[in-house]
Amino acid sequence: MTEEHGGNLFLHRNMLDFSANLNPLGMPPRIREAVLAASADWAHYPDPDCTALTEKLALAEQTVPGRIVCGNGAADLIYRIAHAFRPRRALLCVPAFGEYAAALHECGCTVREHPLEEADEFRLTGSILPLLTGDTDMLILCTPNNPSGLCISPGLLQSIAQRCAENGIFLVCDECFLTLAGQSPACSLRPYLREHAVILKAFTKLFAMPGLRLGYAVCGSTETADKIRQSGQYWSVSAPAQAAGICALAQTDYVRESIAYIRHERAFLESALRDAGVRVFPSDANFLLLKCDPGLAGRMQQAGILIRDCSNFRGLSAGFFRIAVRTHDENLRLLAALGRCL
Repeated sequence: MTEEHGGNLFLHRNMLDFSANLNPLGMPPRIREAVLAASADWAHYPDPDCTALTEKLALAEQTVPGRIVCGNGAADLIYRIAHAFRPRRALLCVPAFGEYAAALHECGCTVREHPLEEADEFRLTGSILPLLTGDTDMLILCTPNNPSGLCISPGLLQSIAQRCAENGIFLVCDECFLTLAGQSPACSLRPYLREHAVILKAFTKLFAMPGLRLGYAVCGSTETADKIRQSGQYWSVSAPAQAAGICALAQTDYVRESIAYIRHERAFLESALRDAGVRVFPSDANFLLLKCDPGLAGRMQQAGILIRDCSNFRGLSAGFFRIAVRTHDENLRLLAALGRCL
């Protein structure tokens, strides 16, 4: 069976995991220490408003705390946004993260798909602009896109934001991978953020802490933020996650080191994979989309390595796979196993 998301290591023990797109440098030790140091707070309900964390996020994002909403990972916020605004008709690019469509369908929304073409290397182009008309209530974008890994060009993102504003389309831009791409803020929606728009971010990928579940939304207005805040569960962010987030925001050296490391290893992997005869699509992110033998994922799993079979992504088919950029030693192990499996 194809996993819905990255590989579940609780089911696949002792595997080298290239299926989850996490920072290869791992969780910074200071975050782990901060979580443990705050263990006395675990005996109490967490702050439902994430007050201390939100104040620090507002400083980092150069906005006011009232426009920040924290959640139990970015996926939690996707569902809260869908339920808060209940669009009747939404537009998604495909292939894309499956939770967008799942959240919209859960709210009874009709979803229209805009296919990203393999001939364009799954890059979003201006062909989306004529679709942004008044009969669409919500558009969800991802930059860099998952699983293709490409950022939306700043000029196109500006045009999309303008078209959405003109036609009353609520715009959601998922930027969970953007910092690791090293292209933030140049490729961010931030300069074009307006009242009915939201940027999604998460600590999950950047700080390799998916088990703690922490994401946040930067909203274009306090009214938009309030509506999202009132949707979903009351205590949506645990005390350990809040402590981790506060500490993570101070790890600026770690972020710079991660960006440089990923850029170097991504280039190394791209070159080696192409030399091995694998089709590799260009990527700005900490992962790569591949096209090769449809049976590759199963053989790699037998070799002790998990890769993401992308055949269950809308717009993709058998033979597409996504691999994370990991440490150099791990990348060498991947390439060695790949050579045997191909």
